[in-house]
Amino acid sequence: MTETRLLDDLDRRILDRLAQDARTSNRRVAEELGVTEGTVRARIKRMQDERQIRITALTNIRKLANPSLAFIWIEVERSHQCREVAAALAAIAQIGFVGIMVGRFDLLAITMVRNAEELSSFLHQTVHRIPGVRHTECSLGARFVKHDYRLSRIVTAQRSGDVDESA
Repeated sequence: MTETRLLDDLDRRILDRLAQDARTSNRRVAEELGVTEGTVRARIKRMQDERQIRITALTNIRKLANPSLAFIWIEVERSHQCREVAAALAAIAQIGFVGIMVGRFDLLAITMVRNAEELSSFLHQTVHRIPGVRHTECSLGARFVKHDYRLSRIVTAQRSGDVDESA
């Protein structure tokens, strides 16, 4: 198995351009960055093969009917359970983000729900049944002032071992 390289300046510039519009052709990216199309194609393929990036479509939450972004703050019973509870949360299809946190709560999970009733059901039927979950607190997003889709690029800057391997 080959060792994963850290992203260099050209990789980051390619990603910055793709973050604006991932459907931009490799030829156009190459022209804008002053490199060959083959270089851009090879760099993107390498980053995908090394699981540093994944090119995917994102839902525009402003176009969904009555979306509610639910932030689920989770306290685990024992600190050594954080990773296993996080892995269990990450395996749940409805959850789009799981992070191990520093502060009052151990974990943060983010999901979309239609209403508070759906969130309550999700918590009681799914989240609270995970071994090690001691306590949860939730917040529902009421109005989205800004949602920058480029934030999903954050994981591309991490070393492969720091990124969710299921990505």
